[in-house]
Amino acid sequence: MLDFAGFQFDPRRPFIGGEQVEASTPRLIETRNPSDGETITELPCCGAEDVDRAVSAASVANGGAWGSATATERGRTLSRIGRLVLDCADDLARLEALDVGKPLSQARADAVALARYMEFYGGAADKLHGQTIPFQSGYLVSTIREPFGVTGHIIPWNYPMQIMGRSIGAALATGNACVLKPSEEACLTALAFTELATRAGLPAGALNVVPGLGNEAGAALARHPGVGHLSFTGSVEVGKSIQEAAAANVVPVTLELGGKSPQIVFADADLDAALPFLVNAGIQNAGQTCSASSRILVEAGILDEVVDRMARRYRALRAGPALRDLDLGPLVSDRQRAAVLAYLAQGSSLEEIARGSIARESPGGGYYVEPVLFAGEDARHVLAQEEVFGPVQLVIPFQDENQAVEIANGTPYGLVAGVWTCDGGRQMRLARQLRSGQVFINNYGAGGGVELPFGGTGLSGHGREKGFEALYGMTQLKTVAAYHG
Repeated sequence: MLDFAGFQFDPRRPFIGGEQVEASTPRLIETRNPSDGETITELPCCGAEDVDRAVSAASVANGGAWGSATATERGRTLSRIGRLVLDCADDLARLEALDVGKPLSQARADAVALARYMEFYGGAADKLHGQTIPFQSGYLVSTIREPFGVTGHIIPWNYPMQIMGRSIGAALATGNACVLKPSEEACLTALAFTELATRAGLPAGALNVVPGLGNEAGAALARHPGVGHLSFTGSVEVGKSIQEAAAANVVPVTLELGGKSPQIVFADADLDAALPFLVNAGIQNAGQTCSASSRILVEAGILDEVVDRMARRYRALRAGPALRDLDLGPLVSDRQRAAVLAYLAQGSSLEEIARGSIARESPGGGYYVEPVLFAGEDARHVLAQEEVFGPVQLVIPFQDENQAVEIANGTPYGLVAGVWTCDGGRQMRLARQLRSGQVFINNYGAGGGVELPFGGTGLSGHGREKGFEALYGMTQLKTVAAYHG
């Protein structure tokens, strides 16, 4: 049992139909604290039978208490959940920091963001309207938006609270009942959240959580015929398999599959304003961020100055245990650490500019990697093309605006881009020319922006989460044509 916000929950049991239940299999998954490598607890290894029970429970809720609730009632429930999340933000943050390894202050920001998703979608639930369409004489034609019924949500380990909030928030607001499959690397806050949602009055079955392996529980959810819509955040390879499984049931899918996001720095940029964003957007959450800015494109005339100033910041960076709340925590697992170290080994052909350090007295069993800053002119280098998912950035020079756009668009991804320039015309040209789901001008990330539609192009996926746009993605449009003569 784990203690959380004045109650205990059993992390070895999934949450189905409004309560924690026994999993169909006695198999358990060990989950470790990335800061020291020690076992935190064990998780259920749910399979197809558990997923089927969860989908059935969601279907009952959709046909009952949750499906019959008015939009206003759904909104009030989500708003109550948001208030409880805020009340328990410190407890959720500590749980997330222990489970994922991110610094405590970053984990708390994620808890606040989870609350904000509930608040935003709680307020938006009764504001999703249809339209009337001018048509032939004698007809009244209107459109209405209806939920899919049961929606499936497969989320990753890097931002469990935030991605859970943005995914299920819009689904619940529009009247869907949800089955959530969190990553086996990070399930604890998802299970704790269900208790808060139940306390706030979310009906049994409206939200179900089935921890398990991706190729078992995740695959079963993706191919389940009772699921009307799927959302997945994770790797390109798994995203393809999710889409293929859903295609068998002709089910729509929202995919967010990562990126290789650039920040482009022109000679007229305000470097004092840009520098914190240039570094922080690459090393936040130890670089384990889909929208991490891993490429810094710099106009040649200011290359030396930018590199020098970024290097000074890098040398001051420290990685250490999550609860010490340093610049970076550990990577989530030993496997992820090994993957990042393999990428770093491929940086030998680049110029290593600077690296941070691992704080003294950090546990030897933790999954730490020093943040590293490289520079090089080869925009086709593996570190310029592939998503490392670690605290690694590459500075690449460019000569003019056209080359900057060519390099920025020169990967198969297209999730986020940043542009630093005081030239208004250039700002608008690049905003249009960059192949990216989001473009930030003289900022990066806009503080998370719950209100801002988020998603990518190319290998970064398709569909949009966050903001009001997500409500459209979680509904089906129906046209009603009434002939009145």
